Amino acid sequence: MAALNLSSSLHSPSSLRRFPNFHPSRSTPTISFYSLPKPSIPFPSTSLVQKTALISRRLNVVVSAVKNLSETELVPVSSENEFPSDSGVYAIYNDSDDLQFIGITRNLAASVLTHKKSVPELCFSVKVGVVEEPDKTALTEAWKSWMQEHIAASGKVPPGNEPGNTTWVKKAAPRKKPDLRLTPGSHVQLTVPLEDLIDRLVKENKVVAFIKGSRSAPLCGFSQRVVGILESQGVEYESVDVLDEEYNYGLRETLKKYSNWPTFPQVFVNGDLLGGCDILTSMHENGELAGLFKQ
Repeated sequence: MAALNLSSSLHSPSSLRRFPNFHPSRSTPTISFYSLPKPSIPFPSTSLVQKTALISRRLNVVVSAVKNLSETELVPVSSENEFPSDSGVYAIYNDSDDLQFIGITRNLAASVLTHKKSVPELCFSVKVGVVEEPDKTALTEAWKSWMQEHIAASGKVPPGNEPGNTTWVKKAAPRKKPDLRLTPGSHVQLTVPLEDLIDRLVKENKVVAFIKGSRSAPLCGFSQRVVGILESQGVEYESVDVLDEEYNYGLRETLKKYSNWPTFPQVFVNGDLLGGCDILTSMHENGELAGLFKQ
């Protein structure tokens, strides 16, 4: 059988993307897992070597004889089964016992419950392994050992681990553009007048919004409204926090004189003052704003 090249096809959970050098052909360090004793539903563990069972430092937890993914018991996901809240690796199967996703977590019970709520049609049963020393390395190696075993047996990655799949792993929200700072800090003596810095800023950028607070956390309702309108228009814009006395010291009074406009927020387009929240809202509602941004 031809060897699988995992460097481009293997997709790990978002928390594992910091480990791009995974090569399934390399030997995997020993990973220990736990299973809960009866009367609880047992959750057998996975590792590469066999151990003698012994009592863990934690009460009620026994280190099982080591098992790999194929030997770990498949447990139905139902209200009758109580999953451990330990850190570990887990594998989700659908009602046809087809593996859908392999993940790692700091709370097995919470992760399984989340999947059951978000994709109930795909989350029918599960295999879990509790990692003895749940640091990032141990969790990563546990995930890799199960993933490697599944790929070796089936020749493919679980559908939930394929690149671009967001059914099982939520896509991180894009980071918002940072606000601009006009000065290096209030302790630095400016060699260029602040008014000149404002003039250069509004003329070198198509849209500039001077607001109270940041674009990610506006500190007044009018600024929040302006940010919302600009975001909804999908326009590229720069934002400046007029309340930032460390890096925009003196900006509020200087900007009032520069624009001859007494309130905030203030929005500039193509170097000219467009207005504040009321004007921007009116133009947005009657469709003028979209036309202006296209110019």
